[in-house]
Amino acid sequence: MDGLILSLTVAVACGSWAAAAAQGPPAKPHIVVFLCDDLGLLDTTPYGATDVRTPNLERLAREGLVFERAFIASPACAPSRAAMLCGLMPARNGAEANHTFARLEIRGWPHYLRELGYDTAAFGKVAHGQDVARWGFTHFDLKFDLRRVREWVTQREGTKPLCLFVGTHDPHVPWQQNRDYDVRKVKLPWNFVDTPETREYRADYYTEVTRADTDLGTLYDFVRETLGANTLFLFSSDHGAQWPFGKWNLYDTSIRTPLLAAWPGAIAPGTRTGALVSWVDFTPTLIELAGGTPPPGLDGRSFMGVLLGRTAHHRAAIYTTHSGDGRMNGYPMRALRTDRFKYVRNLFPGYQYTTHIDRSPTETSGLYYWRSWVVAARTNEAAAQIVQRYHQRPAEELYDLLTDPDERHNLALRPDREATLRELREKLDGWMKEQRDRGQLFNEPHPLRTQELGAPAGTSPKRGG
Repeated sequence: MDGLILSLTVAVACGSWAAAAAQGPPAKPHIVVFLCDDLGLLDTTPYGATDVRTPNLERLAREGLVFERAFIASPACAPSRAAMLCGLMPARNGAEANHTFARLEIRGWPHYLRELGYDTAAFGKVAHGQDVARWGFTHFDLKFDLRRVREWVTQREGTKPLCLFVGTHDPHVPWQQNRDYDVRKVKLPWNFVDTPETREYRADYYTEVTRADTDLGTLYDFVRETLGANTLFLFSSDHGAQWPFGKWNLYDTSIRTPLLAAWPGAIAPGTRTGALVSWVDFTPTLIELAGGTPPPGLDGRSFMGVLLGRTAHHRAAIYTTHSGDGRMNGYPMRALRTDRFKYVRNLFPGYQYTTHIDRSPTETSGLYYWRSWVVAARTNEAAAQIVQRYHQRPAEELYDLLTDPDERHNLALRPDREATLRELREKLDGWMKEQRDRGQLFNEPHPLRTQELGAPAGTSPKRGG
């Protein structure tokens, strides 16, 4: 009986949505974007996680659309966010390495939405640091505080439609030692070394994932109550989490990002799409939703058709770039991902891959657990292979995502994949030429020395507090 009632409820809801959708989307919706910082897609329940609590993301998935294959442009904060805000890839907008910024003459979607009659407001980390000031928001506040958001929204004057962009710092490091998870029950990815220190960090990370989910729910409830049903609510994250094969990589754990959208009467509830979309598509999509025409020359293309259920396809391929993050990560790479294959080119494979995790003297960046990986690698062959895979990358990597979605087996040297490798290599060459992407080395890389597997000399493996 309960199942019958549920089925009838779903049928009525879907019927109501279909009737509304047939009339087309409402004009000039309010647009709300909630952005997490360093949240891995697989660390949320709508994307299959079973050991972390994200009930508000589950609710958003039930009430809207889940994008199963959405990708950022670059796996570091500054270039990722700049590309999303302006619709141009890093080499074309100027924000390539982390802590670099788009050229001042480049406009973002807040500029265009203001011209289309919107109030545009930003709270928290939406761009990188003070760079938020140049993107054209009518109001911005660098502090993430939902009380300030509530005050500003309820006190704003006039009846303009609102585009509200809110960015939390969670679950970016440092992860506080206030863990709300049992370290024995957290699940570790296949390319993690299982040590007590890793489990402690994983529990701390999950605690902040859940905190971000709670804030998401608070904002979602508020805008639904305040702005009404004609509100498009978007959720995403700027790239994967700060784990050894997450952030600063071009594997799917780094570049494939959660993207969920809810819009009563316009987006069918409880739906999913496998369309390939990119973060550079945000700019033309939001402009089109606001009733405008995207400017020519963007790398992004509007996915409004996917959003509204009019099409199941968008892109044939996704291109991503990474150019480094200061002295900690001077290891540029490029990638091309199709429906089936991933091709990664490591531009300077003769150097050692490093990040804040293994090079930074601060334990909050990951040094505490990374040292336990290095110790384990001395006596455990599986751990040694993981540490070596982290530090030493081949010039080219090729993965068949149909049979190997975790990207475990590099097929670049397989004779039977030579034609595929050559095709993807040529496509990436052509794309880089179109982008005028020189594959620049922004920072001095670290020499490839097998003995240099751990932290800088003199640092402590113990975690404070």
